[in-house]
Amino acid sequence: MSTPATGTGDERVEGDTTLAALSHASALFASFLGPILFLVLADDDDELVKRNAKNSLNFQIVVFVALMIAGVLSFVFVGLLLFPIIAIADLILVLIATVRANDGEVYSYPYTPKIV
Repeated sequence: MSTPATGTGDERVEGDTTLAALSHASALFASFLGPILFLVLADDDDELVKRNAKNSLNFQIVVFVALMIAGVLSFVFVGLLLFPIIAIADLILVLIATVRANDGEVYSYPYTPKIV
């Protein structure tokens, strides 16, 4: 059996976990575009990165919908309270997901449906 071009099998797994973690962390800077990029660029046999990127994308879609609802509700001033709550929840959950994905886990966000 041949080893991957990047090095031994252990290095390959470490690289995969780094890409899986970055698929979550990229959402902090590029919302749902970051996870889409990692989903498209992941190797066909790289299930860890693909599953983490899909979970991150699903969560960012939910966050986007929540922000749109908060935007509509801001006309009655309820949405103004929801914006910081959504932002803090997004930050905390993305950081947790990044750490868990870096440990080699497939992190599923709570209360997030499988859209993608």
